[in-house]
Amino acid sequence: MADDILRTIDTLVAEEHRLREQAPGKGLGAEERARLQDLEQRLDQCWDLLRRRRAGAESGEDPERVEPRPVAEVESYEQ
Repeated sequence: MADDILRTIDTLVAEEHRLREQAPGKGLGAEERARLQDLEQRLDQCWDLLRRRRAGAESGEDPERVEPRPVAEVESYEQ
């Protein structure tokens, strides 16, 4: 399952990089900015899920039982 999450992260990061490469010089349109924000939120959600599943596996819990948290919850974390 971690491999699936990592593949998703790789796909999202690749799309994020493509969008960011378009920005220099001409900037991003409203649609691209919205997509970039969505990508950033989904990446945060994926990283959170991966960390929680790995922690669960290390403590003997079934990592498959860990579900993604809502974006609003993940985005409200403080570093």
